[in-house]
Amino acid sequence: MTSGLNKVYLVGGAVRDALLGQASKDQDYVVVGQTSESMLALGFQSVGRDFPVFLHPDTKEEYALARTERKNGRGYTGFSVNAAVSVTLEDDLARRDLTINAMAMDNEGNIIDPFNGRNDLVDKVLRHTSEAFIEDPVRVLRIARFLARYGDTWTIAPQTYLLMEQLRDSGELSHLVPERVWFETEKALGESYPHLFFETLSDFGIFPEIEVMKGIPQPVKHHPEGDVYTHTMLVLKRSAELNFDIEARFAALTHDFGKAYCYKQYGHLRGHEQAGVAVIDAFCARLKIPNRFKSIGKLTSDNHTRCHKLFELTAKKVHKLIVENMDALTHPERFEHFLQACLCDAQGRGERFVNRAYPQLLAAQRLFTALKTLDRKAIVQKALLQGRQGSDIGQFVREAEIHCLRTCFDNLKKNKERTP
Repeated sequence: MTSGLNKVYLVGGAVRDALLGQASKDQDYVVVGQTSESMLALGFQSVGRDFPVFLHPDTKEEYALARTERKNGRGYTGFSVNAAVSVTLEDDLARRDLTINAMAMDNEGNIIDPFNGRNDLVDKVLRHTSEAFIEDPVRVLRIARFLARYGDTWTIAPQTYLLMEQLRDSGELSHLVPERVWFETEKALGESYPHLFFETLSDFGIFPEIEVMKGIPQPVKHHPEGDVYTHTMLVLKRSAELNFDIEARFAALTHDFGKAYCYKQYGHLRGHEQAGVAVIDAFCARLKIPNRFKSIGKLTSDNHTRCHKLFELTAKKVHKLIVENMDALTHPERFEHFLQACLCDAQGRGERFVNRAYPQLLAAQRLFTALKTLDRKAIVQKALLQGRQGSDIGQFVREAEIHCLRTCFDNLKKNKERTP
């Protein structure tokens, strides 16, 4: 704590995580009985734009004045803030979203828990702190993200779910700004159970591209697990089970975005790979999703079936997949994320498939390694010695790459690394 401040409390996630025996990234403090002027006089640096938040002069941790908030507009920014010295710790805790986030700890380690958040931690229940929950639509996203973090042994209190539905039915969710939706979504994708984020929100109109997958049938021979929505959730779940990077998880989520479009337009799923590119484009534009996610999403949608059929492709088509379509030599990490998403697609089809080998991944990695080790400088010199110029040199390099792939592919088949 800091000398000069008598009523300082560790609050929120740090207290929750401490009680769960987990490390916490952030240490946030609430200060009671102070003003902005007194905080500045103690050497704190003001950083809050919408409410009084300060950085500790030594630790740079955040200290906020105890405050209350009153709704005065639509969305999650329409609030007026009161940070008067008369605001109590309990007043401040009451404005927080969930009981498990509405606890505080004093400098002697005593827990202040006016809303029984400790009991909800034990019972694994996500429960709203007060009726003020409905004043902030972001809280719907946050509840879904907590489920993505903690898993399906946790539940949402029935009364809290009713408030979530009230936010939906009132139209408040339509006022969520795209950047905040993506902020919560990106964090959820990085959690241990990201599929629960989307399952929780599946009837709230926040992700229509995912909701529309429900009821879209798939060939039972290849997809005994059920409709496109069920498959997509299993693929995303698998990507987290394998602890893949968030980019691979995004590709897993979006790889079949074209299926609903194709089925509704044509009555079949053929061409969904290419159709999905435009759907992902629109999805990323709507939520202002960064290009690195949009790129891997579109490329995976367009090419995942080609990866599944890798052993049926000619060397020329493999070259087109790896070099031309995926640009793997320039973006090797993105290519690896693509292969990981394809693996999850193959294994996200129910219990029979979840541990089934996917030899295409190892084969593609070895083909890519062969391409990387090719001595292109020597190939270009050889082309020049033969009198080749301009684009003819590029074609000469391409032919050498295809020959390299053909040789590597033949060796893979001879070594029986392909499995039925």
